[in-house]
Amino acid sequence: MPPGAVEGVWGRPKLTPEEVLSRVKELGLRFIDLQLTDLPGRLHSTTLTARELTLDSFKVGVPKLDGSSLRGFVGVHESDMVLVPDPSTFAPIPWASQERKSARLICNVHWGPKGDRFSRDPRGVAQRAEQVLRDELGQDALSLWGPEPEFFIFDRVEWDVLSPHRGQSYRIESREAAWSPGGQGYPIRFKEGYYPITPHDTMVELRSECVRLLEDYFNIPCIVHHHEVATAGQGEIVFRPDTLTSAADATVTTKFVVKNVARMRGMVATFMPKPIYGDNASGMHVNVSIWRDGQNLFYDPEDPYAELSQLGRYFVGGLLEHARALAAIVSPTTNSYKRLVPGYEAPVYIAWSSGNRSACVRIPAYHRGAVAAPSKRVEYRPPDPSCNPYLCFAAILAAGLDGVKKKRDAGDPVDEDIYALSPERRRQLGIEELPGSLKEAVECLESDRDFLKPIFTDDVVEKIIENALREHMDVNTRPHPYEFYLYFDI
Repeated sequence: MPPGAVEGVWGRPKLTPEEVLSRVKELGLRFIDLQLTDLPGRLHSTTLTARELTLDSFKVGVPKLDGSSLRGFVGVHESDMVLVPDPSTFAPIPWASQERKSARLICNVHWGPKGDRFSRDPRGVAQRAEQVLRDELGQDALSLWGPEPEFFIFDRVEWDVLSPHRGQSYRIESREAAWSPGGQGYPIRFKEGYYPITPHDTMVELRSECVRLLEDYFNIPCIVHHHEVATAGQGEIVFRPDTLTSAADATVTTKFVVKNVARMRGMVATFMPKPIYGDNASGMHVNVSIWRDGQNLFYDPEDPYAELSQLGRYFVGGLLEHARALAAIVSPTTNSYKRLVPGYEAPVYIAWSSGNRSACVRIPAYHRGAVAAPSKRVEYRPPDPSCNPYLCFAAILAAGLDGVKKKRDAGDPVDEDIYALSPERRRQLGIEELPGSLKEAVECLESDRDFLKPIFTDDVVEKIIENALREHMDVNTRPHPYEFYLYFDI
């Protein structure tokens, strides 16, 4: 059985409220940061004095949230909401000063007067997904999730969009960048940043510090960190798999830690998918497997191709069937579709394979036989780290379970380099493409949304669509600097 298959196996202590209160006192904490995400996935926080955290806080919640001020939540006429801390997410914040000794707790969101769970709380969507899995495959069924978030760490970033009548621009500075002036080290050329050694990789210590804090303070054991393919400080941190909601908690925590460690070193981190033109973007490949009674239901030693079970193939079939609609949730920004283009190892094509990174669904094939049973998984490659991980994982599970329920055939795997195939050859193989824009992705979601039920309520889907269309319009109606280059002399 792999780490994470049973609660607490991989190290996160499942604290009780009483134990949290005891830790607060032992550590001499002054403040408690209550954290939550809005619908798009930004992490928010309100700070409670430690003496105000009581047993009742974990039962009836802390009445401290104006839901009208968070994107995707509610209007001003129904804005009083309650935060209910989850004691299992307790973690001291290591960079808080001695005078401001703090810890964080991730919270569930409830309505104020009624006390019911708020349907558009992203963490609540993730928890509904876990319950639906148990309802459909048995109460011992659980899913394990291993996301691989990528990011950039820059020395400095400047942008000007607040004076649109004068012009709009941005500027990125990085000691590693291919465009960096000489004398600052060894610039990494475009697409040549994978696994460089020091001193070329200048971010080793920073990433190591992130991993140390994730493990020592936030109880998130990590597997590996490394420089990624792009120039200018692209990196990746991978933590050990865990159940759906806990893995989403770990993903937002990783972003929280990376940004703060970068800030403490006078740098800035971004999980924006495509900040640099002409180089690889940041993705977040998501690995998933389903378990019951300690057995990996995706593993079948009798399958000669990928040792993938029939249930696993149906799950893949659901992902392929709904890939275009999923895009609006797993690749939810206009910038996501500057990543999803051919030529940069991005998963543009809707196909599956074993070990083939040009397909959007991959069955990793590092080992075969019994040794591979615990790690047999489906890797879904379209997501990027701009997504809300609670919604992303829940939507992937919804699509996969729809495939299992309807026994959707995944079709034949594609073992050719899909990027190199001619359009005619792709048509012969029946390979479609992911949407080319956020607007197209939203249109796909509008026409194919039933598979999300009952995990996603209608109001959640409507808000996702509303937010996406607003951002598409905001970006699409503004002149772009490159348009001046193309058209000013007309």
